Amino acid sequence: MRLFNFLLKDVTSKIEYYSRFSPSPMSIKQFLDFGRENACEKTSYVFLRKELAVRGANTMKEINLLPSDLRIQPSVKLVHSWYIQSFEELLGYEHRGPEDSRTLNDFLDTLVKIRNRHNEVVPTMAQGVIEYKQRFGFDPFISSNVQYFLDRFYTNRISFRMLINQHTLLFGDDRTTSHPKHIGGIDPTCNVPEVVKDAYETAKMLCEQYYMVAPELNIEEYNSKASSKAIQVVYVPSHLFQMLFELFKISDRGGGVPLRKIDKLFSYMYSTAPTPSLEPGNGTQAAPLAGFGYGLPISRLYARYFQGDLNLYSMEGVGTDAVIYLKALSSESFERLPVFNKSAWRHYQTGPEADDWSNPSSDPRDAAKYKIK
Repeated sequence: MRLFNFLLKDVTSKIEYYSRFSPSPMSIKQFLDFGRENACEKTSYVFLRKELAVRGANTMKEINLLPSDLRIQPSVKLVHSWYIQSFEELLGYEHRGPEDSRTLNDFLDTLVKIRNRHNEVVPTMAQGVIEYKQRFGFDPFISSNVQYFLDRFYTNRISFRMLINQHTLLFGDDRTTSHPKHIGGIDPTCNVPEVVKDAYETAKMLCEQYYMVAPELNIEEYNSKASSKAIQVVYVPSHLFQMLFELFKISDRGGGVPLRKIDKLFSYMYSTAPTPSLEPGNGTQAAPLAGFGYGLPISRLYARYFQGDLNLYSMEGVGTDAVIYLKALSSESFERLPVFNKSAWRHYQTGPEADDWSNPSSDPRDAAKYKIK
């Protein structure tokens, strides 16, 4: 028991130490330049063993600021334990130099293991939020903190996987399955219409499986630089696919979304979809068209990760459209990363304030209430 407490104290002190560092955001251009010209496994190893620890420590410090009633939910505790375990494994390389090839091979194996361990982070954390809501109900202040935290938490996860994938695709066994023209997971000439078609075909297959019918795809391109050429960007095709696949399930002419509900579409505490089961054995079932309601908010995080954005425009009674914004220059496509600092800490400590804009009352009996100072 004493040994366990000592080890736990040591990990806690290391989390405290690494959380004092800010993450080092990379641009798509930097990823490309390194992969094309200076793809040195030793250099990548030295950078990642610290950078991943820094990003992990920043995230774990924020987990500890969540309301205790949410932190103690079984699924949240499970996710936290995954991060602790991965952080401990990264610490194992803190003092191992890159000169030994065995160290580099071990590190590759560790990165793959960490990536696999975190595969189910999104649905498991979502299950934790559901567990909390079922037990304690809905609280606006808690909801605001959960929204703030999960935006940052899932962005950190995207960045974690981006760094790991770049390393494994350049130096590990993953390179045998990667596209020959890609630099890691980045396509220097990503053909946007092709990714659109791939995302559509996947969404169409699911739609036909559930509803026996699916709308046809109609692509219109407007390339202002070269009207006769397809639109290409320097981007991560898997990220673009994720966004497009989600949007194909909502961009429509199906009556639109009321203005008052637009923001709720990006809320982790709000979903109109039935909650999927996470019971063992369900992994063989087809992916549902709607799950925890996290598709849209996480798709927006993918867009914002490299300084873009995703917006919805809905006309009630008509339909809903979506627009994805991406940076045109790879040198401007820097990672947008959460940083644990005093500003983040204050966000979790500040209580809800009274609204300073008038709200219409649904109960006419409330219309004559006095304002009390």
